[in-house]
Amino acid sequence: MADDVFHRILHAQAAQARAIDDDRLEDWPAFFADPCLYKITTAADFRDGLEAGLLFANSPGMLRDRVSALREANIYERQSYRHILGAPLIGQAGEGGTASETAFLVLRIMRDGTTDIFASGKYLDRWRLDGSDARLAERIVVCDSARIDTLLALPL
Repeated sequence: MADDVFHRILHAQAAQARAIDDDRLEDWPAFFADPCLYKITTAADFRDGLEAGLLFANSPGMLRDRVSALREANIYERQSYRHILGAPLIGQAGEGGTASETAFLVLRIMRDGTTDIFASGKYLDRWRLDGSDARLAERIVVCDSARIDTLLALPL
């Protein structure tokens, strides 16, 4: 059973990262359950228990709005990401779902080919497992650095 949970979460994470990296942002909200929480914060703010994040959404509708704004309203230099994910460490299953923690590194590739490390940190996730499906009930993105580019356009 534990191997099955690990592989379902591993697959869901890889598919979500690929959707972002392949610029299929419209597919991204479907990786979340309803209701859900998606928050990006810094390690210092997380450690200090500060609730406000750099980005906050508490429903798939808010995630869809974020994608819509990226496509239609926001103006930013074209860029893409490449996610490099560690293996998820599966935690306890509880009433809110199955917990996992996964290290990540996100590279940002600009239109001119410039590539830099955009963010590193960990995903603190809570998964809803239903049949063979794994959806995020909660993703708290904890960035290692408080130095975040002012242009946090794409989801991490």
